[in-house]
Amino acid sequence: MKNMLTIISNALCRITGRNVLLIDLSEYVNVTSPPAVPALAQTQAQTQRQPPKPPPVSTRAPAAQLVSAQADQLDTPGTRAVVSRSFADFTSQATFDIKKCDVHRLEEGPPLKAELTREQGLRYYRIMQTVRRMELKADQLYKQKIIRGFCHLYDGQEACAVGIEAAINPSDHLITAYRAHGYTYTRGIAVKEILAELTGRRGGVAKGKGGSMHMYAPHFYGGNGIVGAQVPLGAGIALACQYQGNNQVCVALYGDGAANQGQLFESFNMAALWKLPCIFTCENNQYGMGTSVERASASTDYYKRGDFIPGIRVDGMDVLCVREAFKFAAEHCRSGKGPIVMELKTYRYHGHSMSDPGVSYRTREEIQEVRSKSDPITMLKERMLSNNMASVEEFKEIDIAIRKEVEEAAQYATSDPEPPLEELCNHIFSNDSPLEVRGTNPWARLKSVS
Repeated sequence: MKNMLTIISNALCRITGRNVLLIDLSEYVNVTSPPAVPALAQTQAQTQRQPPKPPPVSTRAPAAQLVSAQADQLDTPGTRAVVSRSFADFTSQATFDIKKCDVHRLEEGPPLKAELTREQGLRYYRIMQTVRRMELKADQLYKQKIIRGFCHLYDGQEACAVGIEAAINPSDHLITAYRAHGYTYTRGIAVKEILAELTGRRGGVAKGKGGSMHMYAPHFYGGNGIVGAQVPLGAGIALACQYQGNNQVCVALYGDGAANQGQLFESFNMAALWKLPCIFTCENNQYGMGTSVERASASTDYYKRGDFIPGIRVDGMDVLCVREAFKFAAEHCRSGKGPIVMELKTYRYHGHSMSDPGVSYRTREEIQEVRSKSDPITMLKERMLSNNMASVEEFKEIDIAIRKEVEEAAQYATSDPEPPLEELCNHIFSNDSPLEVRGTNPWARLKSVS
């Protein structure tokens, strides 16, 4: 390729009498001084340099921006920059081998291969990296005592949320526990609304009155603070889907720490009897608060806990494995076969909550080993780079844009005003509230007595 560029450069020098600099970037861009060659020679040179058509989808910045730094150095008369690489050089689609899932009461499981397009890969990377940066910023704001109260971070588990969302429809339903920031984002809420909710500001997704564990979006029924309580609620949502006949499913998520709750088994029983379209999903991040799964559960095969309900155990650190497994599960539910139990083997990098340093019951070396060998973001990035589906520069551009977005969201979350005291009792009822509620009425002005 470099020999060919040298030949072209020498040929253009003889034709135009100018210095020619060849830059191997994404598309043809000319940086020219006023023309000083005969019209015929100029026409011939342009005929030889027809730019290739870029593919219909690209997240790259315009090539003029990509060569701006080089262009600043090419402002001398008679200098021309020709960019010789096109977007067509990237692989638009590839097929990857994924880890085999363990199955329970199923004749066959999800496929062992997954297709990934360049567009999908860049989108998954952007979402996972945004969730990661958002959670790291929440960690920083908490340590600065700008965020108070409970705060459970999701970094390390990003492939679960992104893989699930890639497999189901926006009209499907999702309900989870208190580690809810990632799903709030994947369900369509902006980073600044999530961070503003964490700081208790009026612009938060729940108007500053829900905090870390209580965020909501269309078809997303929030984080729930009572351990395991969201599972029977998810079964109820699935019952509504079945009753309405809308071909929708509900994903009800819980952690390994909630897997021994009695209400889960009551929900399993009811869902199996009525064949509800519910995907019961255990995000097994290896520790329930500070207790390892081996110390907390006589059986750690959480995908078999449904007993009479089919189950699948999935590599929750691989976004493609999660996506293919949940496509399989969603189709199982939509076809009228009833519920299914999923176990996502994942890992959280932070402690259980911000009050938990996370290293008293596990070693720093254990955390670092997972980061180095199984990080979901790094895994996707390396897959795409090794298959020529993207460039290092593209990932850097995405990272820079995400950092800027999160920083701007943090500024909003720290400058937006807190909700006024008069709004404390608003948004309790979905319709008109009763005249009297515990001795107060809608016209009573609340006063702080603290």
